[in-house]
Amino acid sequence: MNRLTLSFIFFVLSFCHAVAQPSSQSQYKTFVYTSDELANEISRMNGERDASRGYLGDLFTTTKNSMKGIASGYVTSFFDIGVNAIGALVTRNARHKKEWEEAVKKENVFQTVINSVSEMSDFYDDTSFDGAMDPKGMRFNGIGCLRTEGRDTMFYISCHIDRSKLYRIINHSKFELVLDTLIISPQHSNLPNTQLSIPYSFAERKNFTLSMKITLSSSWMNEIVQLQKNQELGTFTINIPVDQSLLDDSGFLRYMRHEDEAPRYQVMGESFIVPRSYMGFRDERDNFRDCWGTGEYKLSIDIKETCDVTEQYRANWKQDYKHRKEMARQNQQLGIVEQSWQLVSKQDWDEIAKTWVITTLKAPAQQISSDVINKLGLNN
Repeated sequence: MNRLTLSFIFFVLSFCHAVAQPSSQSQYKTFVYTSDELANEISRMNGERDASRGYLGDLFTTTKNSMKGIASGYVTSFFDIGVNAIGALVTRNARHKKEWEEAVKKENVFQTVINSVSEMSDFYDDTSFDGAMDPKGMRFNGIGCLRTEGRDTMFYISCHIDRSKLYRIINHSKFELVLDTLIISPQHSNLPNTQLSIPYSFAERKNFTLSMKITLSSSWMNEIVQLQKNQELGTFTINIPVDQSLLDDSGFLRYMRHEDEAPRYQVMGESFIVPRSYMGFRDERDNFRDCWGTGEYKLSIDIKETCDVTEQYRANWKQDYKHRKEMARQNQQLGIVEQSWQLVSKQDWDEIAKTWVITTLKAPAQQISSDVINKLGLNN
């Protein structure tokens, strides 16, 4: 994705942050960016190869394109990710400070994992006649994640290939990421993690931190017909403390890294490029040739939000306890004190943007209905 596109996304998202209405539904969109420009840069650094093209290139381009329709289809999956318990406060015997602290401690952590539903194809733009780790034509260019509630943007982050370290791809078959864009707000986060109507307050919560762990894995067949299955290629970690002094009047931290500017927030870690699967074949003259594919891989993103309790909030625990108990009593009558959560995910290829998109809806199980799935475009 070029800098103009990145700037446009940042401009659009800057105007999509209107305060969300209370909602239990949270939708994530994860983007896997591609770039033809990146492939050209790697080619210039690596030097042009003398691999055969012509008939062989046309043959595998046709095969790859015929498979695109299959690869771009998505699979919808349902699975329970546990119970969101408000804690022991909602029981009749919840009368002690220790129980209040345990409940608040649970609220101060939110974690969810977003996985690709199926393998994503075409880490490279074409097959190779030079080997499994041939970097030429690499088009994977980074990862982004967007969280919305209704029409409101609550969170956005994008990381792209660090262009200042392309030499690592050539020399070591590894790449690094750099954080380009960030929009985040503690007040519009998933904290406090509770079904009770308790907003995030800086008078009550402090030390808000966003953590992300991005993991790439792949399966491939080598030239001696050995299957390497679900091998981890690398991980990237991001830890971003969000201080109240950095927020704008709307309560958001907004950051966009300019070209050639040192990043304010570090992305730690590295990953090997995706190994190509061996796919030997016979050409039109019945000569056997070695060839390697365009690379398939999977993605997993672990998102975690954490915070602490202020001393002022802890000192007023008795009053807060009474307030919580009353809210819990009212919610219990509605039968929503404890609810299981479900994720509904789909994955597809955006041909216009040349981007893989994983859409994930997280909501209480009773709200995951056919109507919701249809409205989100998550139906098969």
